[in-house]
Amino acid sequence: MAYKKNKNSAQSADQSAQQNNADRSGVSKRVGKQKNTADKLTETVKNTVKTPKKKNATKKASAEKKTVKSQKTIEASEKRRDAAVKNTAASRDATVKNTAAAKDSLKKKAAGLSRYGSISPKELKKNSGVRIAFLGGINEIGKNLTVFEYGNDMIILDCGMSFPDADMPGIDYVIPDFSYIERNADRIKALFITHGHEDHIGGVPYLLKSVNVPVYATNLTIGLIEGKLREHRMLGISKLHVISPGDIINAGAFTVEAIHVNHSIPDSLAYAIKCDAGVIVHTGDFKIDNTPIDGGVMDLARFAVLGNEGVMCLMADSTNAERTGYTPSERMVGETLDSLFIKATGKRILVASFASNIHRVQQIVDAAKKTGRKVFLSGRSLENVTAISKALGYLNVPDDIIVSIDKLKNYRDEDVVIITTGSQGEPMSALSRMALGDHRKVSIGENDFVIISATPIPGNEKTVANTINDLMKLGAEVVYEKNLGIHVSGHAAQEELKLVMNLVRPQYFIPVHGEQKHMRKHASLAQNVGIAHKNITVPDLGSVIEVSKNRIRQLSPVTAGKVFVDGSGVGDVGSAVLRDRKKLSTDGIVIVTAITDAYSGELISPLEINSKGFVFVNNANELNGFITEACEKVLEKFENSVNMDITALKAKLKDSVAKILFDKTKRSPVIIVNVFAV
Repeated sequence: MAYKKNKNSAQSADQSAQQNNADRSGVSKRVGKQKNTADKLTETVKNTVKTPKKKNATKKASAEKKTVKSQKTIEASEKRRDAAVKNTAASRDATVKNTAAAKDSLKKKAAGLSRYGSISPKELKKNSGVRIAFLGGINEIGKNLTVFEYGNDMIILDCGMSFPDADMPGIDYVIPDFSYIERNADRIKALFITHGHEDHIGGVPYLLKSVNVPVYATNLTIGLIEGKLREHRMLGISKLHVISPGDIINAGAFTVEAIHVNHSIPDSLAYAIKCDAGVIVHTGDFKIDNTPIDGGVMDLARFAVLGNEGVMCLMADSTNAERTGYTPSERMVGETLDSLFIKATGKRILVASFASNIHRVQQIVDAAKKTGRKVFLSGRSLENVTAISKALGYLNVPDDIIVSIDKLKNYRDEDVVIITTGSQGEPMSALSRMALGDHRKVSIGENDFVIISATPIPGNEKTVANTINDLMKLGAEVVYEKNLGIHVSGHAAQEELKLVMNLVRPQYFIPVHGEQKHMRKHASLAQNVGIAHKNITVPDLGSVIEVSKNRIRQLSPVTAGKVFVDGSGVGDVGSAVLRDRKKLSTDGIVIVTAITDAYSGELISPLEINSKGFVFVNNANELNGFITEACEKVLEKFENSVNMDITALKAKLKDSVAKILFDKTKRSPVIIVNVFAV
């Protein structure tokens, strides 16, 4: 494809040269015509001079005027001819120069020299700066989204989602607030993605529904995004572009270079973002793995070259800034899995991991192959990621080793490995449903050997512990201790973070991707390697930071926050709805229904009282008597009233029921009162 593009470029250059030659030929013809006109005028002058003396004085004067006019015409023609010749020469020189430049570019591309071209900044404009808006991934783990703005152009880096907290009942996902982006939709030039984890791509379909901009990412990441867009029926209208490390993309005022890094998923990138103000390096999620599963080590040499060229600002992953030393290699987990599989001989093995941790899936499959076991996948996201990764060549899996979980009952326990989602204790995940005995295909028992191959994300510790306890209650042996080597992080520890800072040597530093404590610790590490305190800024959600050659400063914040995805609804669940849901989950609901005469206001039938999640039915009779008595007193006051106000009656009944319930139970359930006047 690249060769075809280069060939087309060469043809285009040759055609351009031919066109310019034709233009020069046309100019020469026009100059020749002008010269002939001048010659005729000269001849006319000569004839006029030779006019016989017998002509009268009037004709002689007229001839002299014509002579002067003709001479001026000749001079004007000569000036136009000189200008045309000069333009022709300039056009010829420009054509030769452009043709030579095009051929030189083609030679460089053919030799592979266009990769990692210098992106040192152009001459800096006075008082210009890049504005960076943080719409996600700050003071939280997940839903990463950052906007870079220079002049009238903007680009976006990542668009992720996060899973709901325990105080978000009924919510499926949480995505960033796109209000700021939507207000500037005509200025957005592109969306760049660092890698294929949900906290970096989960919000892409929702963003593209509002702002359909070009998306740039590596092959695997684009494959995962395509799966999401297909579910949202947006694949046909989206503009997806596959890029590779070393590629340089022009996006408005920005030039963006992709750089290979290691992470817990293949095809991960850092980016060097250039504009007239300077160069900003964003590491994305990374670690330095000298023995990676996919064989490609992080391109530290490129970070060093950028440092030598001059980097204005470094933005780096802060997730593991509190961890000392270095993050172990992913390959170490494979060795641990091999030993655990041998230990579990005769038992059924279940391994819980992140669905997108393809390196981990590969090592589980390798261990299963060594021990003669079949692999079963449980969890829709895991099945989708595995299928895409296998199709694109990122997973080396024999065709006969993965079996549908529908056929699980046909295999003995000692021949089975189940890879499942739910390593973070997510309530609706496959592992959580297994632990609660609610999974349709897998029932946990004493012959199960469960490996939790993940570390709890901050905030998920309690839910993970609950899942482990529930599995143990069912008799399973659970291996979850971090010190056993069943999981390694995909994020850099302190020594790796300091190494990158020393290679890049930025003028300014902004820690990103983490909670406040992670970013503060990262800022402290930056000071330790020599970056001045005044040149370090810790952002907040919604912060806008401007960086330029002369300063770094905080500007007025922009709209940022959480948007809840509940089923097919996006943003229609707000704090008020969540408040009601939490109240329902903690205090229950009481519903009172009264049917009254439309004219007299008298009760036509007894009050109907129903409750859910409030008190046990057998204990409700006495309480219902108190409710009925209180309601009847209210209804008596409204009997025979002229133009009975149903709304006021409902409000009075609700207040009366709330008061009696709190007096008798000290609880405040959700109360709904229905009044039907017939």
